[in-house]
Amino acid sequence: MIRVETEGGLWVVTLDRPEKANSLTGAMLASLRDVARSAAADGAAVLVLTGAGHVFSAGADLDEARAGLATSDLWEEVSAAIAEFPGLTVAALNGTLAGGAMGMVLACDLRLAVPGARFFYPVMRLGFLPQPSDPGRLVALVGPARAKMILMGGQKIPADEALAWGLVDRLVPPEALMASVREVAADVLAARTGHAAAIKAMIRG
Repeated sequence: MIRVETEGGLWVVTLDRPEKANSLTGAMLASLRDVARSAAADGAAVLVLTGAGHVFSAGADLDEARAGLATSDLWEEVSAAIAEFPGLTVAALNGTLAGGAMGMVLACDLRLAVPGARFFYPVMRLGFLPQPSDPGRLVALVGPARAKMILMGGQKIPADEALAWGLVDRLVPPEALMASVREVAADVLAARTGHAAAIKAMIRG
């Protein structure tokens, strides 16, 4: 349910459970964590996350969420593995992003989305807290008030508003999504080893 394609220094990781809106199981989260770590260990330059079908991810698989996945440490492990990747990480959002899947996307360096995508994280309504690292990353992108709109107000943010807020960095037609990813990744793929990591360290200060 996690598909990995490699092309030189480019790793594309696809959530491949479209019949369930790419909802995430514990096994999928563990696989995502391990793939991100393997890509870093292998010296990959660019790590891309995307989804099969018309939804990026509906968040946690409901049956597994009820059985404890909603509060599992796996979510933070996935986000940490992505955040620690030394190259460029890109979320290629082929559709709506919901719930716990928000964490791995917030951990990416860049977020490209299709115009029909929507973004929501209904932790307040479901009675859960967000993943520990998510509020800080969300505030860094959209500011505290808009973070509260998402996390406390339960708002479903359409793609154009997400772009205006800074939650996503570019809107791209579905047929051009991966081409746009390759365009923004081209310089990193052509650079010497360690160059991207050095720039990321300078940006973090």
